[in-house]
Amino acid sequence: MKDKFERHRQPWTAAEIDKLHTLAKKGMALKAIAKALTRSEESVKDRAKADSLPIAKLR
Repeated sequence: MKDKFERHRQPWTAAEIDKLHTLAKKGMALKAIAKALTRSEESVKDRAKADSLPIAKLR
């Protein structure tokens, strides 16, 4: 069963961006970050790429 994300195409808030940076620096996997932010993996990946953040793909 896939997780449903109610926030489709919603803009990123400053708090979400800060949390993304924090989780990425801790080395969390993409899937875990997406779940923590209630965002799709694709959305998280795109935002991380825009901010030049390295994210672990699998863990």
